[in-house]
Amino acid sequence: MKRETRCVHSGSYRDKASGGINTPIFTSSAFEYIDREELLYPRYFNTPNQRAVVEKVCALEGAEDGVLFSSGMAAMSTTILAFAGAGDHVVMQDELYGGTHALATDEFDRIGITYSFVVTDAEAVRAAITDKTKVVVIESPTNPLLGVIDIRKAAEYARARGATIIIDNTFATPINQNPLGLGVDVVMHSGTKYLGGHSDICCGIAVTSSEKAGRIRALACHLGGSLDAQTCYLLERSLKTLAVRVERQTQNAGRIAEFLADTKTVRHVYYPGLPDSRGHEIAASQMSGFGGMLSFDAGGGRSDMSAFLERLRLIRPAVSLGGVETTICAPALTSHAKISAAERRRIGITDSLLRLSVGIEHADDLIADLDQALHAK
Repeated sequence: MKRETRCVHSGSYRDKASGGINTPIFTSSAFEYIDREELLYPRYFNTPNQRAVVEKVCALEGAEDGVLFSSGMAAMSTTILAFAGAGDHVVMQDELYGGTHALATDEFDRIGITYSFVVTDAEAVRAAITDKTKVVVIESPTNPLLGVIDIRKAAEYARARGATIIIDNTFATPINQNPLGLGVDVVMHSGTKYLGGHSDICCGIAVTSSEKAGRIRALACHLGGSLDAQTCYLLERSLKTLAVRVERQTQNAGRIAEFLADTKTVRHVYYPGLPDSRGHEIAASQMSGFGGMLSFDAGGGRSDMSAFLERLRLIRPAVSLGGVETTICAPALTSHAKISAAERRRIGITDSLLRLSVGIEHADDLIADLDQALHAK
């Protein structure tokens, strides 16, 4: 099946009793066990509603199995800790999502894991891997600078040294990028974003081989972080429209990036779809679309940035991303606030950097709103 068809039909639970075409919501936290091969329980990550979502995302990513979580950070932290423990070393990009960055700096020392942050470059990943490296964590495109790493090379270097390589594929989505086919071991998504797509649920997922999914699930059963049936249903419903939403968001983002790149008051636009952007050729070789996220630096200080945000009439300043509505935020104050100011400056996250999550509205309306806010007297 083509990906649009997989979005709609893969994973659905067929209820023979009623003939309903949607997966029923199984509200039970208690399931009968006599004469059943598997003990069902929400914290075992194996209820029908959980499995329906996992099977759909696996069909989209080309995975064998996966584990559905109550947040993206639950998915990322559990996955890392399933393959790395005391005495081990982890290599991570320094442009990773701020929550993942903070997980390492706040918790790894306490549990005996050493770590190295590297720039968004496969050769930097290779150079940082040691005999003790058990996990490599990458993200492409990155949050919020839309940096691109050569996934094939990074995966080759990690696996050659016996390290498990994990990618945060949230920005790209399964519609625009499938890293398992590029050699990655585990693909993780903050499902709160594009998979959910309507800014109304919180969830995460990791998909991989059956063997690695088993390791992740075993630790997840101890840590908790399972997702309730109602949210599973909402997520499965949203996944049915993932392809059409992401295609529209990608088209809109491309037009807006071109507009901002031609606007003299904008210092820099970060979007891998622009031909002169950092990593454009690599992105074109591993992505089928450049995504619905972009960032730009309009210059000035925090007061100028705040004034710009207040002038917007349609685009909403809000935390999170990936919804059908267009939102904007300042990473220095939101997603990357837990990172020190010095580290943000080193990475390139300035106080005037703005991250734009492009929705499914008409691109002309979004461009008009940005234009008036940028040029208001």
